[in-house]
Amino acid sequence: MANSKLVGVIPPMVTPFDEDGEVDSGALVELVSFLMKHVNGLFICGTYGSGPMMETYDRKKVVETVTKTVKSKINVIVHVGATNTRTAVELAKHAEEAGATHLASVPPYYYNHNEEEVKLYFEKILKEVKIPVYVYNNPKTVGYAVSPDFLNKLADIGLSGVKDSSFDIMVLNDFIRKVKKENFDFVLGTEAMFLPASVLGIKAFIPGLGNVFPELMLDLYNACITARYDDALELQNKILYLRDSMHMVGSNIASVHAMLKLRNINAGIPKRPYLPLDEGMLKKISDRLKAINVI
Repeated sequence: MANSKLVGVIPPMVTPFDEDGEVDSGALVELVSFLMKHVNGLFICGTYGSGPMMETYDRKKVVETVTKTVKSKINVIVHVGATNTRTAVELAKHAEEAGATHLASVPPYYYNHNEEEVKLYFEKILKEVKIPVYVYNNPKTVGYAVSPDFLNKLADIGLSGVKDSSFDIMVLNDFIRKVKKENFDFVLGTEAMFLPASVLGIKAFIPGLGNVFPELMLDLYNACITARYDDALELQNKILYLRDSMHMVGSNIASVHAMLKLRNINAGIPKRPYLPLDEGMLKKISDRLKAINVI
């Protein structure tokens, strides 16, 4: 079995689409080629990657394209979360066969499932694959949270780690304190608080802005891991400024596509119903980025 521990900067990569809503394979290869020069892994088909918006065949196409482009040089973590167990298992088996190094899944979303149902969902995935499986805690999009006690139960059945996108440092700390499985992996699901998370011992994070500024995320990571806290604080605040810029519109996904365009990287367009940013908003974001010399 592959080593379940993740380390470093692992952007939740956006998926490029064309005007017809099809995966733009050329733009996808370009984006992967840009990112893999700077990062330790790619988290694909998750929230930023529009996984829940895509048909199963499109999700498989993205996985195949990414793994073929990466050629085992960095980790590829595939999000296989779905509303039903059968689809999640199908995606998990495919991802492993295609060369993914790790899998992740939110608990089944939309409906508010009880713990026994969620436990069985993950047991089915674990039964069908050999690579490490992580639970993706994202209460905002799923509709309910994974509690520390329940995370400990998931660790007992064989899950290898958690990607935490609760945006709550106390939740993350409770996960670390209460999960007793040796070598269980704790990964932060945002760039917003890597500095405090690193003090808790977090060694990997999944930053949405890492799609656009992977170099900056790597600088933050290195400053935190080497305990250069003055530098780390300066970088963390710079990244929070960039997050404010990203949040100027309703969709982080659309903002990331726009920012990549400002860096002259073809990332296609978001999948409908998301819309590309209009020229006015693109200029506002561009002005903010130019003000701190990141473009």
